[in-house]
Amino acid sequence: MIRTEEMLLNVGPQHPSTHGVFRLVIKIDGEIIKEATPVIGYLHRGTEKLAEDLQYTQIIPYTDRMDYLSAMTNNYVLCHAVETMMNLEVPERAEYLRILAMELGRVASHLVWWGTYLLDIGAVSPFLYAFREREMIINLLNELSGARLTFNYMRVGGVKWDAPEGWIEKVAEFVPYMREQLKGYHDLVSGNEIFLNRVKDVGIYTKEEAIAYSLSGANLRCTGVKWDLRKDEPYSIYDRFQFDIPTEEKGDAFARYNVRMAEIEESLKIIEQAVEQFPKEGPIIAKVPRIIKAPKGEAYVRIESPRGEIGCYIASDGKKEPYRLKFRRPSFYNLQILPKLLEGENMANLITILGAIDIVLGEVDG
Repeated sequence: MIRTEEMLLNVGPQHPSTHGVFRLVIKIDGEIIKEATPVIGYLHRGTEKLAEDLQYTQIIPYTDRMDYLSAMTNNYVLCHAVETMMNLEVPERAEYLRILAMELGRVASHLVWWGTYLLDIGAVSPFLYAFREREMIINLLNELSGARLTFNYMRVGGVKWDAPEGWIEKVAEFVPYMREQLKGYHDLVSGNEIFLNRVKDVGIYTKEEAIAYSLSGANLRCTGVKWDLRKDEPYSIYDRFQFDIPTEEKGDAFARYNVRMAEIEESLKIIEQAVEQFPKEGPIIAKVPRIIKAPKGEAYVRIESPRGEIGCYIASDGKKEPYRLKFRRPSFYNLQILPKLLEGENMANLITILGAIDIVLGEVDG
């Protein structure tokens, strides 16, 4: 008579495929996962509480360190919330610089996901190619902001610095280069039989489940829901650009892969148009007082980050610091469906499913 016992297994908190200090306690029977419990909080820094003792401009560097792969987007959502409370009009040139910075950041973020995801499931070369292209974006953002990862570039009312001479031309040259590389990515990976066997029909969920779990970004659009805040609730100057919202229907890991790859192409379209429309001159920041005080009241804004809907809630009592600050972090919400997806799955699919969600632990933990 064969007798089996369930076993508890720790994946992480130090594990190369969790992309941060994330612990996953799984109960397995043989190779089958019976139960999975995510354990988060190893990176918790108390950003929202710390912000109550910081002036609004001083909070911006903290937003860099939440989702550190899309720091420009985090910068923007905080500034956008304060500007909404102050009813502040941002100069046109500053808005274009913001769009270029955020969309370049979106492409760089998806490149990190693509390279590391393929590395997770056994392919080394894509990681090297992805980081080669990402380095070009990082160099562009470095020229713009003076930093490579945590940019601290946005300001309430605009941006910190203007684009250096020749920068716009460099961005314009990058777009066709990246399009060509994207074709190579698809030739190398997207039709690869081994890759398809790893990701197709794995980690499936329905449109209804995605909505019930409050998923957003590619994790929502992979089920056929065409929802992107850049289109559905336009902010900044996104309504000036022509671009599509990629969706898939199946809701599996391959669908999430296809959505993100298509999103790179759509971001390149936005960058291309922003370069063409870029104002030749004009201010890069509105007239704001040296010490910014948001009026009494509260505001909530939400935008589309590479990982989905990021929101910022501010309650103000009229002082130079917020009374309360709260971020809606897409990685935290997207992670909630993981235990359901892993239940009944084979151990070999664990990393495939986790990686397809695309979490950044700095954002999950706050």
